[in-house]
Amino acid sequence: MKQIMLVCAAGMSTSLLVSKMQKAAKEQKIEADIFAISESEVDQILRSKNVDVLLLGPQVRYLKGAYDVKYKDKKIPIEVINMADYGMMNGANVLKQAITLIG
Repeated sequence: MKQIMLVCAAGMSTSLLVSKMQKAAKEQKIEADIFAISESEVDQILRSKNVDVLLLGPQVRYLKGAYDVKYKDKKIPIEVINMADYGMMNGANVLKQAITLIG
C-alpha cells in the first residue's frame, strides 16, 4: 500500500484531485492511500504516519526547499505537482508522478 500525501494551503483545493487520483489508482489496480492535508498538518502527519511521497500543490511550491531540509532524514521524495496537471485535475498524471518518485 503506497502512502501518497498531497499538501496545499488549506487541504481542500486538492480534494478533487485526490478523488481523481484514487479513481486512476483503482483503474490501474494500484493499492494506494491518497490523501490531502493543509501545510499546517504536515509535521503531525509525518510523526504518526509513514508516507512514501509528499506532493506539493503549486500554490505552496515555496515550501519545497524548507521541506527538503526539514524532512531530509525521512528520505521521502518531495516534489511540486505539475501546474498543468493540477489545473486540469489530471489525477492519472499526478498518480504517475507519485509512483515514479516512489520508484
